[in-house]
Amino acid sequence: MFGFSIYLNEELTASDHNYLLAMRNAGFQYVFTSLLLDSDPASILKRLSQLAKWCRDLELKLIADVSQTGLQKLGIDINDVEQIKALDIYGLRIDDGILMRTVAKLSQAMPIALNASTITMKDLTHLKEENANFDHLDAWHNFYPHPETGLATDWLKEKNEWLKSFNLKTIAFVSGDGNKRGPIYEGLPTVEQYRYMNPLAASMALKKLGSDYVFIGDSSLKDSTIDSFEKYLRDKVITLHMDADISQLSNRLWHNRPDVAANVIRLNESRQLQLFNTVPQPAVNRLKGTITCDNDRYGRYAGEVQITKVDLPANPKVNVLGKIVNSDLDLLDYVGSNQAIAFEYLKNLVK
Repeated sequence: MFGFSIYLNEELTASDHNYLLAMRNAGFQYVFTSLLLDSDPASILKRLSQLAKWCRDLELKLIADVSQTGLQKLGIDINDVEQIKALDIYGLRIDDGILMRTVAKLSQAMPIALNASTITMKDLTHLKEENANFDHLDAWHNFYPHPETGLATDWLKEKNEWLKSFNLKTIAFVSGDGNKRGPIYEGLPTVEQYRYMNPLAASMALKKLGSDYVFIGDSSLKDSTIDSFEKYLRDKVITLHMDADISQLSNRLWHNRPDVAANVIRLNESRQLQLFNTVPQPAVNRLKGTITCDNDRYGRYAGEVQITKVDLPANPKVNVLGKIVNSDLDLLDYVGSNQAIAFEYLKNLVK
């Protein structure tokens, strides 16, 4: 499952609604927002009501980050379940400082997200004693705006394994690649190593660390990235954008070979199709992401198209066709056995 974020610091606009629609159409199902704001309470509640209506109309599930003091500023009692339900949201992400007794009570009425990074065995025992509905409980990690403060991968994996031992699904965040959220504007990831990574690649990385759900922390993705998520969520196709218009590649679907090579992605269909000129061309260095075709000097391998996963030296037996754009290079590490691949030419991209 995947989610994304919309924040209430400013008035919602038609662009926000269009983003909701685009993300819904791409396969995202959840929306995250925060009520931990210093803005005028009446304005926040008005914007929240508008966002909740849009999510309801688009069949998206809205989850709000709350604290006891934050809700008090909005005139809402965290212990008043009916008042909480009147907000017309799907669930709450509970900030630190709220009693487990209150969390248990709320869990009887709606899904509740616990703080995955700080939850303890004592908290879980208390929730059981208070008859919490564990079917309504998930565990959400924080995101970290401050560079260098995000979580370590090994710590996240261990924490996820511990949480899963109690049948709690885990959620983590990746940075967006559109508009970054202030005040630092350096991304909102859970894991520091993934702060500047391609959002889809970072999502795949989090899945390998045991995260059940992934949310985009920042408030937008580039249109090309939304399209990449849509193809992956709908058809499990990884889209690789090229710096050149190579129609022979973009006009069909490709697959990595079932036996995964260490240094290159080998397009399984390429030798049979023979779409490129195999006369030897001047050899050049092959940086990570270089698209190549083996030439006649490679004998029976002539016509095989590859993408380099690491920097490789020039080879007189290999012709260079183009390159995967820099923003997609992270995806190459997640092209596994028989993985479907689509190529697109991304015009006017600053590489």
